[in-house]
Amino acid sequence: MIVKGMTGQISRIVTEKDTAKVVRSGSLPVLATPILSAVMEEAACKALASHLSGSETTVGGSMHLIHKAPTLPGHTFTATATVSEVKGRKITFQIVAADESGDIGEAIHERFIVDSQLFMEKAAKRADSCD
Repeated sequence: MIVKGMTGQISRIVTEKDTAKVVRSGSLPVLATPILSAVMEEAACKALASHLSGSETTVGGSMHLIHKAPTLPGHTFTATATVSEVKGRKITFQIVAADESGDIGEAIHERFIVDSQLFMEKAAKRADSCD
């Protein structure tokens, strides 16, 4: 059962490939916002992983992220996702991220519980309609 207060945490060392310059989300060699977002999502997934049935997974629905401070390559940052609300299949998270110097970001993230096979069947049908 998924309940308010559950948490997941992911730590990552920033590498050159994680920089805004390399992922083309900016021109500077600092942690890219898309990488921060992905690690935040990973923390949310980790919070739920052991609480889903065999056929269930979650998919992201929205992410409102504020990237507050830069992190240089070689430094470690940690994202901590906490379930703040559960409404049926929709789970809302408050996520915070920090490096050795302090806070670097925060987000509100929504995920939805889906059946893996049904979701992929719908995706395939949608792709087939484009042909």
